[in-house]
Amino acid sequence: MFRIFILELTLLAAGTAQAAAPGTLPELDSSKLLSILQKQAPDIDRTALSLGLNARECAIRSGAVAASQRFAVIDYSRPSTQKRLWVFDVPNVRLLYTEFVAHGRGSGDNFAVKFSNRDGSHQSSLGLFLTADTYVGSNGYSMRMEGLEPGINDNARNRAIVMHGAAYVDPEMASQQGRLGRSHGCPALRPAVASQMIDVLKHGQLLFTYYPDKDWLANSRFLSCSASGVASRPSSNRLTGVGK
Repeated sequence: MFRIFILELTLLAAGTAQAAAPGTLPELDSSKLLSILQKQAPDIDRTALSLGLNARECAIRSGAVAASQRFAVIDYSRPSTQKRLWVFDVPNVRLLYTEFVAHGRGSGDNFAVKFSNRDGSHQSSLGLFLTADTYVGSNGYSMRMEGLEPGINDNARNRAIVMHGAAYVDPEMASQQGRLGRSHGCPALRPAVASQMIDVLKHGQLLFTYYPDKDWLANSRFLSCSASGVASRPSSNRLTGVGK
């Protein structure tokens, strides 16, 4: 299987070398990325990865963001006791990290089941985020994030929803108490990996957080692109269950 995967990458590189800059691969469309990246991350839910790649492509094609090299997916439908964060290097078509990540204490216990865009909810938010600058604060080295979906996650900066390390993201402790510790809505990481992962994701990369919420799936601007790649306008009756 490994040899077959390497052969696929070799053929992709050979077939597109003339169009690519030296030492890089050109961007593939979402369907090809899905096929290759899922082979590298076989534990990731296909729906979560597929929707994430589609949202990423939609945001880039619509001009909402520039093409990013790194792309992260958090699958909040998985329990906190399992690894549910994946970080990919898109141009080089490879998996960089698979990690544990905490959700907000207002979202649930081991499973996150509620999501919000409201300050003070202590809930995680769904959708597509653009990573921003870093700083050192009360949680140490941290990375700000901009929510790209109006009414769903666009209050992230005002809520101080950031990526940071936290001692409560401890898999051994989680195995004893049945869940990871929880944040105030931030995607918190194990301290041992937080700094290096933040450095990989900072400054204009994309992060997609997934949960099978029907309202968000039906109304997200980046999950309903037109054929031209233009993100549709939010509907007037959106978000009956998310972002309250």
